[in-house]
Amino acid sequence: MSELSRSAPERAASPAAEAWRMFRRNRPAMLGTAIFLSMLGVVIYGSLFGGDPFEIVWAPQTPPGEDGFVFGTDYLGRSLATGLLVGGAPTMAVGAAAAVLSIFIGVTIGALAGYYGGWVDNLLMRITEFFQVLPALLFAMVLVTLFSPSLVTISTAIGVVMWPQTARLTRAEFLKIRELEYVTAARAIGAGNGRIMWRVILPNALPPLIVSATLTVGVAILFEAGLSFLGLGDPNTMSWGMMIGANREYILDAWWPVTFPGLAIFLTVFSVSLIGDGLNDAFNPKLRER
Repeated sequence: MSELSRSAPERAASPAAEAWRMFRRNRPAMLGTAIFLSMLGVVIYGSLFGGDPFEIVWAPQTPPGEDGFVFGTDYLGRSLATGLLVGGAPTMAVGAAAAVLSIFIGVTIGALAGYYGGWVDNLLMRITEFFQVLPALLFAMVLVTLFSPSLVTISTAIGVVMWPQTARLTRAEFLKIRELEYVTAARAIGAGNGRIMWRVILPNALPPLIVSATLTVGVAILFEAGLSFLGLGDPNTMSWGMMIGANREYILDAWWPVTFPGLAIFLTVFSVSLIGDGLNDAFNPKLRER
């Protein structure tokens, strides 16, 4: 009886609880979570109390630690500490918004292709292949240039060029799940196509899509930094990528205006990657069985 009573909670554990248990036991994933939450806390603090990142406060290119400036100043004499605090919010916001748009487009197209198959699948996959072979960064640059740089246009441009991988992943999951018994049963009791797609199949296809969405955030942050580095960021909004791009010509004279924003981007993307790998392991049923 005692063995049965001990094993009952284990059998009753939900997949979400098992995934959380696996995630907690993954030290790199927990490290990534700690780093990301720390960066997020800094960004929230900077958004509320950071000050004006465009204000010229001291002599240009003041080294870190001199005259009371922990991170120094840039080529115009603006405080790098203020820029780092305030610039994180637009960078993360663009990454999150672009990831949401990318996942929305990719899941919609992949779900329709995988569920209906036939000519619908062929048509949508040809469209996906067309976007997949386009140079992503170049296409994003064209879109931002056409519609003028702003946080909205940058997020939209990044989201538009990043969805093909999500679409292929969603299609593969729908092709695998649509023929399972519980889907056939839902169809037999008269459930419509929309209900089967979004209420029956999609919830069971979520684990790999959650992992993909997490990793997409990191890629989107790098895209935003790349566009800002090339001078295609919003000139009225401070971001980490803009800080790197504005100071890139003076890197041989002053390394800190480029290094510190670059380190902030690295830590954020690195933490998101660790979290994504941890989620991938946590949602892997083979690892849970082991």
